Amino acid sequence: MQAASSTRRSSSWSPERPARCNGPVLLGVDVGGTFTDAVLVDGGRIHTAKAPSTPDDQSRGVLAAIAAVLDAAAARPDAITRFAHGMTVGTNALLERRGAKTALIATAGFTDLLEIARQDRPSLYRLCEDRPAPLAPPELRVAVRERVGPDGVVDPLTDTEIERVGDEVGRLEPEAVAICLLFSFADPTHERRLAAALRRRFPDLHFSVSSEVLPRFREYERCATTTLDAYLSPLLGGYLRRLGERCAGLGVPEPLVMQSSGGVTDATRAAAGGAWSVLSGPAGGAVGAGLLAQASGGGDALGLDMGGTSCDVCVVEGGRAGRTETRELDRRPIQLPMVDLHTVGAGGGSIAWRDRVGALRVGPRSAGAEPGPAWYGKGGTEPTVTDANLLLGYLDPQAGLAGGITLDRNTAEAAVAELAERLGIGMLEAAAGIHEVATQEMIRALRVITVERGVDPRRFDLLPFGGAGPLHATAIATELGIDRVICPRSGGVLSALGLVCAERRRDTTRTVMLAGDELTAGGIAAAVESTLEGLEREEGAKLETIYELRYRGQSFELPVDGPLDPDPATLIEAFAAEHERRYGYREDSAEVELVNVRLAAREPLADFELPAGSREEPRRSRRTAVFAGAPGAIEVIAGEPPVGLVADGPCVFELPETTFLVPRGWRAEVDGLGTIVATREGRTA
Repeated sequence: MQAASSTRRSSSWSPERPARCNGPVLLGVDVGGTFTDAVLVDGGRIHTAKAPSTPDDQSRGVLAAIAAVLDAAAARPDAITRFAHGMTVGTNALLERRGAKTALIATAGFTDLLEIARQDRPSLYRLCEDRPAPLAPPELRVAVRERVGPDGVVDPLTDTEIERVGDEVGRLEPEAVAICLLFSFADPTHERRLAAALRRRFPDLHFSVSSEVLPRFREYERCATTTLDAYLSPLLGGYLRRLGERCAGLGVPEPLVMQSSGGVTDATRAAAGGAWSVLSGPAGGAVGAGLLAQASGGGDALGLDMGGTSCDVCVVEGGRAGRTETRELDRRPIQLPMVDLHTVGAGGGSIAWRDRVGALRVGPRSAGAEPGPAWYGKGGTEPTVTDANLLLGYLDPQAGLAGGITLDRNTAEAAVAELAERLGIGMLEAAAGIHEVATQEMIRALRVITVERGVDPRRFDLLPFGGAGPLHATAIATELGIDRVICPRSGGVLSALGLVCAERRRDTTRTVMLAGDELTAGGIAAAVESTLEGLEREEGAKLETIYELRYRGQSFELPVDGPLDPDPATLIEAFAAEHERRYGYREDSAEVELVNVRLAAREPLADFELPAGSREEPRRSRRTAVFAGAPGAIEVIAGEPPVGLVADGPCVFELPETTFLVPRGWRAEVDGLGTIVATREGRTA
């Protein structure tokens, strides 16, 4: 959440603003909890805009942001050659339980798999805590009399049984159906026959089939992911159809949709697989962080995306954000390729409050887009992080705001003062406390993805973005021992910029279970070939191969990169080295097992380069800000800073969609791309 932004904010990266766009025109639109961000790239220029998000129908906010950025760029809709979109439709539907009425079809005796799960407690010490309600309730589950075992068919699936299951589905009248039969990852024959028959009988009903969604072992995770896919797909499909129709009416191309993996795919494919884009919004930010880390740093950075509602953090190495195949969302497992993110409820709109023992807390509840922070003047009365930053002098009270919102400092003061009275402290002291507590929440999140995983954060740069991230970045870096902070000039809309440059990507995975004499060059080649059969790819796409291995007897695997035709000994050595790096030891005498093969077909966007920075002198002024509890003068640098500018803290860079706070003891320098690189005193950029 950022105060200094407007619906028409052009960030033209050349001295002269063009009257029209030239060359390929790329558009990215990212929906956040508070604002919808748009970036339009036209050759050597980038234009940006924000519009308030519209939670009731995100497509309205998307169209408003598109109109604003087209106006800022003096461009026509039909000039756009590619439109990439990141959204929170799936995430919101899951958190708010607004998905489709979903039925589950499973092998007889396994219909309660979602409730049995792993037979462990969701919380070790809270004995009464229960799991979230299954997305397919008991009354919507259908048992199928069939059975496939690890060695083949045990109980055949008959035509009569398929007919009976169809009758049961008709009686239940679901909006979506998940099909997950036992051992279908090894032999999908029964599942495919059943799915084909039901699709013929119910052509307007959505079916998610586990051998299509996730052909890998671990029955509970496979069933949970397939059910989640069925639960979200009808809603996502309706949204994308509605957005596509509105884009067509405007003359804008059909959107490519960001997937959780960090790559885009066409809208039709995205609509058919709701689980694949459940983290669509945050993934764009991770891609953008990788781009800037490579361009303005050494390629290794900790991404910090602080928006209006939450903060997402990720690790970028070699210019690419880390990926994972397993995580929980709303305490539900999802086992698909995803950018490896950790999220906390600390955003610019996060509400500050006093807990029952008198401590100051921030989040996870947020003021969101409606009514927003108190100083937005839209009816919000509770103090937020943005209100605190305003009172501390870090934000300009005269700045414009997306959507033409009139700002009201008095409401911010009243909200923070009321909380300060409950805490028994002064208003500015409460504001400073809110800023510090929010900072500590983000530090905790970064420690989860670094220190708790054996990663030293001190060897990374910190790359803050989102409307509010750069305001807290140097404080976070100091606490973690990080010497350099990289703040993109487009930091407030970096997620949308990540969408613009995102590659097309398709992923698949397959359980192969090779060990001993089977783990040979021929055995691996056959496993890769069978996995390739499930991967649709365009000619010329780059193939990325990951092998998941473990020592015999272990419960979980480690991913290892490798070529399509790896030497088994080399692959085993790479696994042992990774095991030693991760856990501190290796077992050279133990048998190694190849469990899964993961493949991705990647089509990078050709010839995309970040334009050079501006050379226009910025506007300079001074205002009062509070540091260490005491007010003092602070230099304000407004607009896009020119290449080569050097500024010592304390100072504030007021960028088009975000504000970067540089305290005393830090020096900032603007590189050739217009990125602000801040280093701690005594260090060099």
